[in-house]
Amino acid sequence: MKFFVDTAEIDAIRELNDLGMVDGVTTNPSLIKKSGRDILEVTKEICSIVSGPVSAEVTATEADKMITEGRKLREIADNIAVKVPLTWDGLKACKVLSDEGTMVNVTLCFSANQAVLAAKAGATFISPFVGRLDDLNLDGMELIGDIRTIYDNYGFETQILAASIRSANHMKDCALIGADVATAPPAVIKAMANHVLTDKGLDQFLKDIADAGIKIV
Repeated sequence: MKFFVDTAEIDAIRELNDLGMVDGVTTNPSLIKKSGRDILEVTKEICSIVSGPVSAEVTATEADKMITEGRKLREIADNIAVKVPLTWDGLKACKVLSDEGTMVNVTLCFSANQAVLAAKAGATFISPFVGRLDDLNLDGMELIGDIRTIYDNYGFETQILAASIRSANHMKDCALIGADVATAPPAVIKAMANHVLTDKGLDQFLKDIADAGIKIV
């Protein structure tokens, strides 16, 4: 499973990328706003750090304007994936941009039916929002599983990009179900390394090392 980091914070992206933990980046207007920087400027810098896909979202809601914005965004770098919402206009924009060879990430997916439409429109990625479904007491992972089954049944090449990831358990469940990609905030990716027994074991090792006076260098 590929790891995309869901942030526009340059330092966090660089740290995870240096560790080999980043296969791509997802951004949106809300994340760009948090960074306090110009959308084109920060997106260009992210693309220079990460070799994988960098999702940059359109701000328009009408198909023609989305297409215009998508063409502008893809000029930033070759690894730009234009992010469009899963609306009828978004699907129209997806079809045009994908036919032009642009990577397209169709976002705000909340049903398997929507995911089928995105695949038919040529989406490179479909982004089902796990956490937001969980917030409504619906099973976000069940949606990932349904999309996986449908895509495998018919050979759709669109990659399942699990989004709205809230926890390390979400990451594990996505991997078990077979999501192609999971995009998560830096803190969630780092939390995957944590375990109380690891901490407990390390504490004991350090105590034994101190008691024995062990030194390697």
